[in-house]
Amino acid sequence: MATVNQAPPGAPAGGYRSVFRVREFRAVFAAHLMSVLGVVIAEIALTVLVYRLTGSPLMSALTFALGFLPYALGGTLLAGVADRYPARRVLVACDLLCAACAAAMVLPGTPVAVILVLRCAMAFVAPLFQGTRSASLADILGSGAAFVLGRSLLRMVAQSAQLIGFGLGGLLLTVLAPRGALALTAAGFLGSALLLRLGTRARPARAGAAAARTSALAGLRAVLGDRRVRALTLLFWLPPCFVVVPEALLAPYADGIGAGTAALGLLICAQPVGAVAGELWAGAGLTARTRSRVVVPLAVAGPLPLLVYAVRPGVPVLLGALLLAGLAHAYTLGLDQMWVDAVPEELRGRAMTLLSTGLMTFQGVGMALAGLAAEFVPVHVVVTAAALLGAAVTALLFAELRLADRAAPRPRGPRSETGVSTK
Repeated sequence: MATVNQAPPGAPAGGYRSVFRVREFRAVFAAHLMSVLGVVIAEIALTVLVYRLTGSPLMSALTFALGFLPYALGGTLLAGVADRYPARRVLVACDLLCAACAAAMVLPGTPVAVILVLRCAMAFVAPLFQGTRSASLADILGSGAAFVLGRSLLRMVAQSAQLIGFGLGGLLLTVLAPRGALALTAAGFLGSALLLRLGTRARPARAGAAAARTSALAGLRAVLGDRRVRALTLLFWLPPCFVVVPEALLAPYADGIGAGTAALGLLICAQPVGAVAGELWAGAGLTARTRSRVVVPLAVAGPLPLLVYAVRPGVPVLLGALLLAGLAHAYTLGLDQMWVDAVPEELRGRAMTLLSTGLMTFQGVGMALAGLAAEFVPVHVVVTAAALLGAAVTALLFAELRLADRAAPRPRGPRSETGVSTK
């Protein structure tokens, strides 16, 4: 088992406001905001640009999908890089690569095929960047409550940027050509690289070259070989597969009950808004001990509001159910603490990269399977079944986690709130 690292000098204990007192975290937060907005704008601008160049809806949709397809491959193949090289060097290199790709897309003569390749390259390094940044938060904030709050803030920025960014991106394209919007994306990545280079401290790599120079499969075994880490990782990967099902099927469901586009827009926003509100409540209103205690009930109960789909509810009831399902996402803060306590420090970058890769991949699989099922079964039945399966799978994973804790050797030192030795 990994030991719990003490927070570095100057790391805060308390709520979100105290996390911002750490100068390095402010730089990471600002860089994250710039890069996330850049990605959202790029997705919209590229979809419009490729459609205008080709006149093909298929090519336009493919451009959007290419943001996801290389993600799993990049996260698996590049995971070891997160621990082999210093975190700041990896983060800045990823940002500069993405800035160069966006800048190449701006050039008027860039063919559509090259644009798609550049899109793939940006998606390929995205999990490495996210995993390295998440692991570096433990270096900046320590691996205690401050780390959990820092992770929570970055997640909320990503959720909010998607909600606000797509609307702003649409407005932006009314005054700028798609290539002009892509220029802003390149500038955003450059700004992020500059903030990370100047605003964070240089730290050595976590693992030696010999330890990090392992195959992708060996790296996966190193992270998931421990029974407790494997159970915790699956708790991040599998429950979201079921929670994203209503999001994937909102359009056909809304059409089936006669809801208009305005109602559909509200429904699409409901779960992300609930998730942000839930994280704010857990981070600002609960202690670390309470956050650890509510993990199991919130995670298991999270999909249950979606059982209301069984009676084919109208918009108001459905809106409330989706908000409640989003609010339950507050369990993630306690799960973050359990996970970082369980992962050895020398594997943290690799593990974080694989964690984000699996999360994105399994969500995509969940959406695809939901769409496939809805071809043969009514949408409300698919979502109801997903809610039941989600609660059952989550409960089974927590049972496996309990068995893993019982099977683990009893630690010699005093124990932390999450059951991990502090010596």
